[in-house]
Parts: sequence; C-alpha cells; structure tokens
Amino acid sequence: MTSPLAALGAWTPGTETPAFLPNDLVAAVARFREPTHLVRDGARGALGVGFDGNISLQEPAGGGSPRFPWLGRLPAIYPEWLGDRTFCETHNLRFAYVAGEMANGIATTRLVIAMARAGMLGFFGAAGLTPERVEQALIEIEAALGASNGNPAPSWGTNIIHSPAEPATENAVADLYIRRGVRRVCTSAFMNLTPAVVRLAASGLSQDEHGTVHRKHHIFAKISRPEVATAFMSPAPAAILESLLRANLITANEATLAAKIPVAADITVESDSGGHTDNRPLGSLFPVIAKLRDDMMKQHGFRQAIRVGAAGGLGTPEAVAAAFAMGAAYVVTGSINQSATEAGLSDEGKTMLAQAGLADVIMAPAADMFEMGVKVQVLKRGSLFGPRALRLYEIYRSHESLEAMPDDARLKLEREILGTSCEHVWNEVQKFFAQRYPEELQRAAAEPKHKMALVFRWYLGLSSRWAIAGDASRRADYQIWCGPAMGAFNAWVKGSFLEPAANRNVPQIALNLLEGAAAVTRAQQLRSAGVPVPNEAFRFAPRPLG
Repeated sequence: MTSPLAALGAWTPGTETPAFLPNDLVAAVARFREPTHLVRDGARGALGVGFDGNISLQEPAGGGSPRFPWLGRLPAIYPEWLGDRTFCETHNLRFAYVAGEMANGIATTRLVIAMARAGMLGFFGAAGLTPERVEQALIEIEAALGASNGNPAPSWGTNIIHSPAEPATENAVADLYIRRGVRRVCTSAFMNLTPAVVRLAASGLSQDEHGTVHRKHHIFAKISRPEVATAFMSPAPAAILESLLRANLITANEATLAAKIPVAADITVESDSGGHTDNRPLGSLFPVIAKLRDDMMKQHGFRQAIRVGAAGGLGTPEAVAAAFAMGAAYVVTGSINQSATEAGLSDEGKTMLAQAGLADVIMAPAADMFEMGVKVQVLKRGSLFGPRALRLYEIYRSHESLEAMPDDARLKLEREILGTSCEHVWNEVQKFFAQRYPEELQRAAAEPKHKMALVFRWYLGLSSRWAIAGDASRRADYQIWCGPAMGAFNAWVKGSFLEPAANRNVPQIALNLLEGAAAVTRAQQLRSAGVPVPNEAFRFAPRPLG
C-alpha cells in the first residue's frame, strides 16, 4: 500500500529491521508501550513501522542505503493513559475504569476492595438493601481501605437508587452517606432529581481563595436520556435547595455554592445494558450526551469540566477502545463482573452467565417500578423468569384485582409462577411492609389493584435473591441482570484462562480489557496512517496480567 504522506526525514534502523510483513505488523502492534516510527519501503513504497534507530531530517540517499524515508512517530500508549486524566487525578485512580454497582450486594465489598487495590473504582451494590445492611458494608470497606503510612486511602464508592415507592429509604441512605462521609456515590434509575440526591451533592461544599468550589461528595449520575442528563448537568433546582435549607439539612453557604456548579461532574452514559436500560446503542447515545455536556457548560459558564463516561455493552477490548475513541472520560462495566469470583451471585448463577450468548437476554418488568411499566434486561438462557415476569404484567394489565381473576386463572398463576398461594404471598408481603413501609399496605387496602401489584412484586423481588442465594428449588425463576456485553465477553474469552467462571476476577477482567483496548487503539492509529495493519492485530487474547 502506498501513502501520500511526504517523508519528513530518514530513519536508520538499530538492531531491528522495520516491520512490513503481516505477521511482523501484528507483533509490532503488540508493542504499543514503545514509541513507533512510521517508515516507507523505498523500493516498494509500502508503509511499515520501526522501533528505536536514529532519525535524520534529511531524505535518505539512494543506492541501497539502509536508511528509510521517515514519515512520523507515534508515542507510546499505556492503559493508564486511556480516558480523561483529570478523572483519574480527581478520584485518585490509576486507570479510568469503573466496576458498576450491581444491586442487592452483587457488587460486593470484596469486589469494591479488589478494584480499589488495583487502582480502579468500584461501587458497592447498595440498591435493594436496608440502610442497616448498607452501613455494615461501608464499615467493612472503610476498615479494609483506610489510609496507612501517610498514604491516602484508595478510592471507592457506593450506590443510591431511585426508590419512588419508598422515598424514606432513599432519604435514609443519603443520610447514611453524609453521616459517614462517603466520597463517591453513583445514582441510578433516577428520572429526575430528588431532595436526597441534591442534599448529597450540596452537603460539605466549600470554596477556596481562588473561587473554586470543592465537593465532599462526588455524584456519578448514571443516565440514558438527555432530559435526565440535563438535570444532573445543571445547578441544583432552587426550590429543592430552599426546602433543604428550611429543614436545616444543608447550610446557607452550601445552598449558595450548589447553585454555582452542576449536581454531578461525572455523567455515565448508560447504553444497552443489564438491569434498568433504555436499550439505546452507545454509538448513538454517547455523542448526543457529549454535545449536551458542551452546551450545558457554555450555558451555565461552569469553570470546571463535566466528565462523560460510557457504560453498557462493554465486554470486549474493541468495545472499550471504541468508547474511549468517542471521547469517554472513563468506562463502566457491569454485566461481565457478575460472573467474577468477587461477585455476590451464586456459583450456579455465575455458571449460567458464563454460558450466555449474545442474544441470550430478554426485557422483563422491574420489581421496583412494576406499576410504571419499567423493565429491566435479564438473562434468558437457563431461566424462565423473563417470560413469567412478562406474564405477570399481562395479568396485572388485564385484571382489576386478584379476586377478580377467574379461579382457574388464579390457580394457574399460583402453580406455574408464584409457586405458592396468593394468600401466602400476601401474608409475606404484609410482614415485609409492616416493618419497612406501612403506607404501602394502607394503599393496598384502598386499591385492590395495588394489592395485586405488591403480590406480583414479591415474585419479582425474590427472584433475584434466589439467584444470589443459589436456591435450587427456584432455579427456573432466577432473575440475573444481564446485557449483551456478557455474550460478547464470553465469545472473547473462549479458549483462554478467563473462560471458566472460577478464573474470573474483576482486576483481571479489567486489566485485560484495558490492555486489549490499548492494543486496538495502536492498531487503529497505524491503520489510519496508511499502514496495512492485518485484521488479526485488532484481536487481543486474554492473558494473566499483574
């Protein structure tokens, strides 16, 4: 392949001859940690790459000279350099890589600790857990990751999920994070700002002598819609700040400073993923949110940048490299970490995930937002949860109450889905909400259809816990949140040391994805310069990394 690039000088090889042949170019791409010279074969005009050697700014002489026309130099690439360096500096990280907050403690304290010790960020999966259980997890993480020998503590985070049916729980979790000084909190499933989130963002704000506002609590806003992103990229609404101020939940100074900065400086664009998702492709969604970020910064005159990260569908090095190439400040993985040794999923559930293919997922009603028609993406292969959950929503839409159902239809519901009588389920529901949120029972007494929804939410809620506990009697009902990234990951690691679920741990998964993304980035750089890089150079085989 010839190149229109003019030579800038001449390159003389050192101990190695330049690479022009396909196999040699594949090997050259793997050396992405070394500066690479772009050179031309003077006789054939083909482009290749060289390492070391010497550069002269004069054209090479003819007549069999060992000097090659020199077209330029590519600097070394390190996985640590992928993404936005200010992200790593702000959060004291080595890599711009985040393991997301898989709910019900599936993103365990062990996962968070392992990520922190590897120089990456992990979020504890607090969604679905009681504030008491979440506090236990915070104490465990703090004990394991405390500062030592004068060194700062490794960075970590936890989650707060929008709980429209239980606002008291949402507020209690926010209060817990403020009380314990949790530095990084990921918000998920929010459709608008709530007082709990605004309070988290505003609490502890301060301003230095240069006018820079400093955060005590960094909000990572996981979004998939521009209107939600707009809310998090804007200053906190005055009405919410005023209500918090009147309730003495923030100070006047915190309210003033919160009106000068966005609610969140880290916005995670969540594309097609496991759990709550709008199924939008990252390639379509990310540019829209990135442009919105630019517009919002200009509109509000923010002095500090809003960083935009990418999540959803990231199960291969090529996908991670593509996310960084689009401008992602950081990447977030989720589904693939559920099969890791540190994840709080049963061994049976992990085995099911490790066998999943690209299309082995299905959308099903969400337990927390069932009556709103919100869905989550779950594993389809090996489980009947998806079809059964969809059937529950059909029944809910078709009947006004459990009592209004024909006897045969209700018996079929109990036998084929619930696995017990509706009366038994309702008794369990009453015990649960009597302690946690009695307002739900009051509403159910007045609205029979809401009572039916609570009975169905019993199944939807427990199905994920059956998968976590490995309840063999309910294996067919396992709800395992999963996106197509899981199938892509399994295809990538097939035949490698990461294929067995028992060998997967979150640092190795992350390091291999980042190492591979750096290699893919180098391959694309060379191809863009005109070097005939073989397709094999874009494939990175997993290997033990440390």
